[in-house]
Amino acid sequence: MSRALRQTAQPLTQFDRALINSMQGDFPLESSPFDALAEVLNCTPEDVMVGVQSLLDRGIVTRLGPLFNIESMGGVFSLCALKVPAARFESVVSLVNSYTQVAHNYERQHEWNMWYVLAAETQAELEATFHEITERSGCPGLNLPKEREFYVGLQLTA
Repeated sequence: MSRALRQTAQPLTQFDRALINSMQGDFPLESSPFDALAEVLNCTPEDVMVGVQSLLDRGIVTRLGPLFNIESMGGVFSLCALKVPAARFESVVSLVNSYTQVAHNYERQHEWNMWYVLAAETQAELEATFHEITERSGCPGLNLPKEREFYVGLQLTA
């Protein structure tokens, strides 16, 4: 994504809702997952693929993929924020998104208006990347590493 997420109301069809609900939690881990979802949804795999692409194109779904617990694989992550002048927001989004260590970012209506998740193999790499982003952007930054783990198990019904 080359720009920040901006939320706008989007109409959902019944198929959109069923597709969103079927992809959360127990996504089929097999060689043809869209075939398995099509069986559940009583449609064709092509309907599923077109539906997913439509959700992505309309910004209803921003990504389709697994969520990894990077710490269990030996890595580190942190929630970070930047204070970005409005006139430079899009260019700073492009800069932040150019880093492979950035999982995602989003805009907030606050003086700390750009938030992003930074993931790296080591704490040193994470800190170096954070400092490089703040230096190159020229924006003040916050690095807010996790202090405690809270498992929410978030699943949203569409």
